[in-house]
Amino acid sequence: MPQERVEAVERALSIVSAFSDGDQALSLAEIARRTGLYKSTILRLAGSLKRFGYLSQQADGAYRLGPSLWRFGAMYRRAFLSAEAIAPVLLRLREATGETASFYVRDGDERVCLYRVNSERPLRHHLDEGARLPLDRGAAGRLLLAYEGGAGAHAGADGGADGEEIRAQGHAISLGERDPEIAAVAVPVFAAGGDILGALTISGLVTRFDAPTVARCLAALKAEARRLSS
Repeated sequence: MPQERVEAVERALSIVSAFSDGDQALSLAEIARRTGLYKSTILRLAGSLKRFGYLSQQADGAYRLGPSLWRFGAMYRRAFLSAEAIAPVLLRLREATGETASFYVRDGDERVCLYRVNSERPLRHHLDEGARLPLDRGAAGRLLLAYEGGAGAHAGADGGADGEEIRAQGHAISLGERDPEIAAVAVPVFAAGGDILGALTISGLVTRFDAPTVARCLAALKAEARRLSS
């Protein structure tokens, strides 16, 4: 049976999806360029999106994302782990290792940085919350693939551990896999029923991730993951 689609809904969602990281506002012309929709279509759909709070409009006519998206984003975050639960964990991990600590979840064929505390070192791995990264590269991505399945779950992109090995050892390590200058170590956090909630991760410059550092990061991550899972 073919998958049902509602063209008007998809067009409206394409307008919201036209916004990317760093976009404060988009003009009607820019939305039309990014979506391929006629301006008249965008104006008609934008009226409904504004009414339900998914878009707002500035005095100059440019569009911004609306407050409803923030509300749903907060609900999405709470469905995994609340900020109150994860923030102290990330802070402790940063203090214990001096590196950046993050919590990733899977969203389709990507992973999303749901929570993050960046290292205080001058040279560090800096990333913003909400950033989307590939699943098939990097410790957190391959760990999520290993536990949740999908294309790429059976082999590391750089010849690293495959899904079965990651599940057996309970962690994933990447050394310059997604970015040649970045290393990362990731462990799973589980819900009470045994389903994976996400990947708890420590990342930093690959030159600092020697064997003793990786072992120290793993010990800290697994201790915190057990605390969160319980």
